[in-house]
Amino acid sequence: MKILLTGANGYVGRRLLPELLAQGHEVVCCVRDKMRMGFDSQILSLVTIWEVDFLDDIHFDICPLDIDIAYFLIHSMSSSTAAFDVMEAKTAQNFNQYSEYMKVKQVIYLSGIVNDPNLSKHMLSRNSVEKILSQGKPNLTVLKAGIIVGSGSSSFEIIRDLCEKLPVMITPKWVLTKTQPIAIRDVIQYLLGVQNRVDCFNQSFDIGGPNVITYKQMMQLYAKTRNIKLGIITVPIMTPKLSSYWLYFVTSTSYKLAINLVDSMKVEVICKDNRLQKMLDIKPISYIDAIKLAFEKIEQNLVISSWKDSLVSSRFKKSLSHYIQVPNFGCLKDSKSIKITNPDQVLQNIWSIGGDKGWYYGDWMWQLRGSIDKLLGGVGLRRGRTSTSDLYNGDSLDFWRVLLADKENKRLLLFAEMKVPGEAWLEFRIDENNVLHQIATFRPRGIFGRLYWYSMLPFHFFIFNGMIKKIAASN
Repeated sequence: MKILLTGANGYVGRRLLPELLAQGHEVVCCVRDKMRMGFDSQILSLVTIWEVDFLDDIHFDICPLDIDIAYFLIHSMSSSTAAFDVMEAKTAQNFNQYSEYMKVKQVIYLSGIVNDPNLSKHMLSRNSVEKILSQGKPNLTVLKAGIIVGSGSSSFEIIRDLCEKLPVMITPKWVLTKTQPIAIRDVIQYLLGVQNRVDCFNQSFDIGGPNVITYKQMMQLYAKTRNIKLGIITVPIMTPKLSSYWLYFVTSTSYKLAINLVDSMKVEVICKDNRLQKMLDIKPISYIDAIKLAFEKIEQNLVISSWKDSLVSSRFKKSLSHYIQVPNFGCLKDSKSIKITNPDQVLQNIWSIGGDKGWYYGDWMWQLRGSIDKLLGGVGLRRGRTSTSDLYNGDSLDFWRVLLADKENKRLLLFAEMKVPGEAWLEFRIDENNVLHQIATFRPRGIFGRLYWYSMLPFHFFIFNGMIKKIAASN
């Protein structure tokens, strides 16, 4: 079958794509920026990429035709604290027009469980999108999930951050809200299982795991599974705003996402029926088994996707291609070069930078800068990296974004997503003479930008000198 996959570089989309290809389908991947398809060349050679933003004006001349099934995996929750529902509605409306033109036979929409009468803005938006999609020409199948647990999922990473970093935590009362988590493995099974099934056309199904537990129990079970001592004290006086700040400062989530998550965590997310589980003969795994499976992937460096790589919560207002040409005019630079003897090892050193590996020199200064960035409302260093050895265009890398990861031409280009009065690039390149070049470029914004750069020069002297020497070392 010919399948359209929207949100192809999102958390679920990147898990679903290899499974669709394994089934032998012809897949068209919808992305807003084709430069950040986070897959290896083998997978990219098997798909067609359609660069499209469903918020933009419609252009039928560029879209594919004769689509059998379209997966609608687009969400805007982490891009705004106010207007994401408007954005999601417009996206769904435009998608309907495209799907009619492409002669789509079935649309499969991954939504959220909306059984509680007191829905959050986020959940109301998901409900609204379902109603809009149901007005389209194709048959609609809606799968409604709650908390998705898996390596790299936002829910898993937030709980991991909280439990690993806080042996004792004072929590708001929403941690007593009940939810029904589901493993990402099971979500993928459901998404594949409803393909082209007539008995699933124009139907809506709740999907969840076997456990109905509170957020507090989720953290306690995580701690037990990981053999961590954890104390949780629940207080009724923590406001939603304070709760959002608590999540933002302790975990790797953005503030926008934290606000929307807190708003939703006050609402019970429990399945009403298990019809689809019986229809597809799926036996969902438990929450504890989902945690164990997630850590198996992490320990084997097999994390396929991470919510942290999403561009919607980044500084980017334009595509990656807009930033990939490093400017020269009006810029301040720190350029260093060093002769190397083992380019393959040095290239591996470059590709391993950041995350748990650190930045090779002065890590405490990087951590201090990350803490300051977090206080200023930035992303800080907590995003880390998805893989310990691989980098792809568009990946998050601590408080940087990978603009270009070209291993064949031995070049890595990063763009700063930290709070700075200007724009900053960091480039590593090995030339044909086996010389490693490390170039930091800063385009200041006004007088404060220049003052910032010159105030950082003493730190740059130590950090950049030490970093290039460590990276250039062969052992």
